[in-house]
Amino acid sequence: MSYDHPQTGSEQLPGRRRRRFPEISSRAYEHPADRSALVALRRLSGFDTVFKALSGLLPERSLRLLFLSDSVRVSDRQFPHLHTMLRDACYILDLEKVPPMYVQQDPQPNAMCVGMDEPVIVVTTGLVELLDEEEMRAVIGHEVGHALSGHSVYRTILLFLTNLALRVAWIPLGNMAVMAIVTALREWFRKSELSADRAGLLVGQDLHASLRGLMKLAGGNHLHEMNVDAFLEQADEYESAGDLRDSVLKILNVLPRSHPFATVRAAELKKWAASRDYQRIMDGHYPKRGEDKETKISESLRESAAHYASEVRGSKDPLMKLVTDIAGGAGELGDRMRRGWGGFTGTPPRTDRPSGARTDPPSGDTPESGKED
Repeated sequence: MSYDHPQTGSEQLPGRRRRRFPEISSRAYEHPADRSALVALRRLSGFDTVFKALSGLLPERSLRLLFLSDSVRVSDRQFPHLHTMLRDACYILDLEKVPPMYVQQDPQPNAMCVGMDEPVIVVTTGLVELLDEEEMRAVIGHEVGHALSGHSVYRTILLFLTNLALRVAWIPLGNMAVMAIVTALREWFRKSELSADRAGLLVGQDLHASLRGLMKLAGGNHLHEMNVDAFLEQADEYESAGDLRDSVLKILNVLPRSHPFATVRAAELKKWAASRDYQRIMDGHYPKRGEDKETKISESLRESAAHYASEVRGSKDPLMKLVTDIAGGAGELGDRMRRGWGGFTGTPPRTDRPSGARTDPPSGDTPESGKED
């Protein structure tokens, strides 16, 4: 299924216009860590072939049949308002083939994009009932961003391996090996969620709606009782409060999760919306898909490393501050050692002594004249 929007630069909505991004590459909105991992995987010889060969082992066909038989497929006759938003999101991000979308009965608010061969989007009734139209538009844009980035393939692998880890839990070494892969994939996927949040903002082009949606995921449908600014203050307090014990607990709390915490996602999205990168995209300056093959892994890795270094330097987390202080102290120590002992005392070594002259011994240890030791 393809969209049939008029080929214009922006889409008219009540009260505002939204820009369209023809041929936009997913690199435009991908988080640096997500982007470097994807570029490396895409350039790895035979990677796609290997994982497509695994498709027979993965429960994709079963999932498709399950959604078809026990969920409601979104169309112009079923959930037509979601169908319109889906087509609009694909139009904005220029995704030619509109992925099928299903509504699944589940009171837990959730959405996902899975599939090896073709992405499938699933949203729960809990999510549909929780969000207003503009908030839901951002969520659908989020899932279309997953599809455009190719995240659905790796998400399907993550689901399969997580299920496999449960089955082999009784085998100590087997479980450890699978869980090591699952932990790495979860770390990548948490970063991919930040990428998809950015895609949702590009589709909805309403930062407040995106932040409201994240706030509702944390606090439910009590918008009149909540405040976006206060919610963002929680993210700042979460990052900076506590001591090293809290830093360790944060790591342990996030390890089993596939998504970052809602306050963290909101703060990250707000920061990106205020960045020059976002403004350049909105002005029509962004990488195109035709340039993707020219992307070098080394460049993406450098961008990722630079991003993490900047995050560590600017972090208020006690553990990250300690890492920064230690790194800074080690650098200062290294500089002083390179300069010599005088770098510690602040007094440069004496260099005005004539060649061959004896060095005066310390006071109190002067040997008697003419006496040999």
